[in-house]
Amino acid sequence: MNFDPAIAARQALQEAEQHGELGELEEDILEAEETFSSVQGPEATRAYKALQQYGEGLPNARYFQEFLIYITWQQVTEGPLPEFFQKGLTLSNQFLTRFTKDIAQTPSHDHVLAIRESFQAGLGMETEDVIEEYEEDSFAGGD
Repeated sequence: MNFDPAIAARQALQEAEQHGELGELEEDILEAEETFSSVQGPEATRAYKALQQYGEGLPNARYFQEFLIYITWQQVTEGPLPEFFQKGLTLSNQFLTRFTKDIAQTPSHDHVLAIRESFQAGLGMETEDVIEEYEEDSFAGGD
């Protein structure tokens, strides 16, 4: 990956706030994020899981869903368990299915594709297993 998921998470959460995606849950989400970002161990994992639960209720909150992908990578680095790699892959696939048309050829699209490959690698999947429909919308550089 050629970006920092922690910084990308912070930016995505700020965008979610600015776009009003969090609604009534904003205070609870920000409190859980503060806990997740400031502690380690079981308390951080509980905050991570709470954030994921909030995300289930906000499936069309584009920036918040992006945030959840990035914090899942942070969770993977804290405790590289298969369940977190799988959650990250699932979140990435759902995000790409919902939002690729809106974000094609943006840094967000590139970041989610890159982090998705990392989740796949953590599960022992080959990069050839990448679903082509997500890749075909990416800009192919060259002359």
